[in-house]
Formats: sequence, C-alpha cells, structure tokens
Amino acid sequence: MSDNAFPSRTLPWLARPAARRWRCAPAPAAVRAFHSALSDYFPTPLTELPGLAGELGVGRVFVKDESCRLGLPAFKALGASWAVHRILAERAAHGAGSRQVTLVTATDGNHGRAVARTARRLGQHAHVFVPRGVHPEAVAAIVAEQAKVTEVPGAYDQAVRLAAEAAAGPDAVLVQDTAWPGYERVPAWIVEGYSTLCAEIDEQLADAGAGPGPGLVAVPVGVGSLAQAVVTHYRSRRCAPAPALLSVEPETAACVLESLASGGPVSVPTGETTMAGLNCGTPSGIAWPFLHGGLDAATAVPDAAAARAAARLAALGVSSGPCGAAALAGLRAALTGTGFEERRTALGLDAASVVVLLSTEGRAANPHSAAGHPHSAAIHPDPAADHPHSAAGHTAPTTGD
Repeated sequence: MSDNAFPSRTLPWLARPAARRWRCAPAPAAVRAFHSALSDYFPTPLTELPGLAGELGVGRVFVKDESCRLGLPAFKALGASWAVHRILAERAAHGAGSRQVTLVTATDGNHGRAVARTARRLGQHAHVFVPRGVHPEAVAAIVAEQAKVTEVPGAYDQAVRLAAEAAAGPDAVLVQDTAWPGYERVPAWIVEGYSTLCAEIDEQLADAGAGPGPGLVAVPVGVGSLAQAVVTHYRSRRCAPAPALLSVEPETAACVLESLASGGPVSVPTGETTMAGLNCGTPSGIAWPFLHGGLDAATAVPDAAAARAAARLAALGVSSGPCGAAALAGLRAALTGTGFEERRTALGLDAASVVVLLSTEGRAANPHSAAGHPHSAAIHPDPAADHPHSAAGHTAPTTGD
C-alpha cells in the first residue's frame, strides 16, 4: 500500500498504513543486563498524566522522563555506555586494552556529553566536535567532563565529517550516533544501548495495569537512532499488539519526514531551533530501513509548539527540554486542528488508547530552554492557555523507579 500524505501549511504530516505489519529482529538481551549492573543505574520514571489524556481524547497518557539518566539529564548515556563497553572489550580482545584511547564524536549537546562522561569514568580521553548553534552552557558541560572540544563553524553534518577525520589517528575511535556506508558497527551498538529504555517501559506499563502495551509511542527524532531502537523493540514483538509509532522533528530539520515522503534518505538544510539535539539534516544510514519500514506516521513542529509542550509538562511535574517536549507537541498537532479525525484514524487511536511520550531530555540538558533565549517567551505563559479545560497543576503518580 502506498504512503498517504496529508499536506498542510500548519502541520507537515505523513501517514504510512502498512508500518504496523513490518517486523525485524530484537535487540540483544545483554544490553539490559549490562546497564543494570552499573552502580548508578535505575529505571527512569514513567509518569502518568491523566489531564493530558482528557485533553487529547485517549484513555491514558504516560511520559517516559529521561531528565536523569545515569547521572546526566538526557537518555544518551544508555547508548554511549554500551557502545564504549563494546569498543573497549574488542580492543582488549585484540591486545590493545592497556593503552588509553581517545573517543571522538560530534554532537548537538547530549550525546557528546554522554561520551565524554563515559570516557572520564573509564580513564579514557574524549574529543568532541560541536556545530554552530549549540549553546555555550552545553559546550561548557562537555568541557567539564574533561573532554577536548572543537567548535565547528558549520552545521551538524560538517561536525560529523570533521570528527570522523580526527578519529582516523592512532588510538582514536569514532563513537558517532549516526551511520553511513563503511561506518555502521558502533552506531548499531549505540542503538542497542537505547533498548533498555523500551524494556523499562514494558515493565512499567505492566505495573500500571496498562494492558498489553501502548497503542502509540511518540518519539523525537534527530538522525533517527532512538527511533530505530523504538521501531526495533516494538516491531520485533511477535505476540503483543503492534503500537503506532509517531516520529516528531523540528520544522527546520525534518530530514526523516522528507526522506519518507521521497521514498529514500535525503539530506535537508537545517536552520536555527531550540530543539538543538534534533537539529540534524541527514538520517542515519542504519536507521533508515527501520524508519521506512516501521514508522506509522511522521510530523514536524515549530519551536513555539515545543515550548508550549515543555511548559505544559512542567506544570504537570515533568522536567522536559524542547527536544523531549517535541513528542507532546507532535501528538497535540496530530490530534487537533483541521483534519485531526483522519490523522487519529491513521494512528488507530480511540478513547481507550494508551499513549507513551518519550521525553528524551530534562530542561537542564538544553540551555536554549532557559529564560532569556529568543524563543523562550512561550515557555512561561500559563501552560493551560491552549486548553482551557485542562488539568494544569495536577501531578500524577509515577510508576516504576
């Protein structure tokens, strides 16, 4: 069945009705065991927000709160820790385990900090390339992890190219969360690391009595590595009902939406956005087959929508930066406005559906969300302004720990 596009001036949107039938192999079970053995590991909260469920006309809404993951304010440490573990184990197996290695990466903020933190904890070096537009406080947080930082005048894709060149030296390894032909193994390990997040959601939904699993999962997308992990998790389950999977990007960097519309991976020019961690112009090469096969729908949102969503989540007790709040912004856009009935039908949602939003970062991860940034004004007004009947101020209990 061909893709169905629903173009709109206010809501870029693509629905793909065959995606729930697509299947793939699962992530390795060893990932969860590795993370569980780390001294600072604990499952991040899955917080239920009944007020949002009422606003959006679904049964239950849960937010996976990644504002504190392995001591950092974003989910990225899951992928970095597992990938570096695999890298060092492989070096040891080849007799190079006693020599220090420099872990090289490019980042819009959170991934680079996670690589730098992992390197510092394991007695290794880190060299992080940062593109233009990354807030100075985010750069300072990477420097505080004792990493060497190189600021690049160009966009994210240029930072990735320069990092790859720097990693060609002796005792240096590229730890990049995007892939291209010839560079696929380490990005695949990073994606595997994210599977722990999805396994936690399964357990936490079961503890909350949320039936066989979610009816929809909304995931923020940059190059698509987290979305690849989400697709892998939910499209590899043979028995449970397959949920709808919705990707959300900034309007200024909607490379996955454009690639799905084109039928193949494309690069798009990127602009300024407060959703700094999603400001990526090219999908990861290894992620693309999973995104093309398993995503039910894709949308893109402006900064103002992400800011309003972050404010709404804050009012409900969830710390979320613009990237994390993009999941709520995208779901709101899909389920409201002109043509929402058709979009709701495409997603298979009804009044009993369970929805999971992946809030991939806390506000501490993204200085762009702080007062004083040009786009921050929308964060501070009454978060219930868009929804006069909402339950602003109600904080629901958290399931899991």
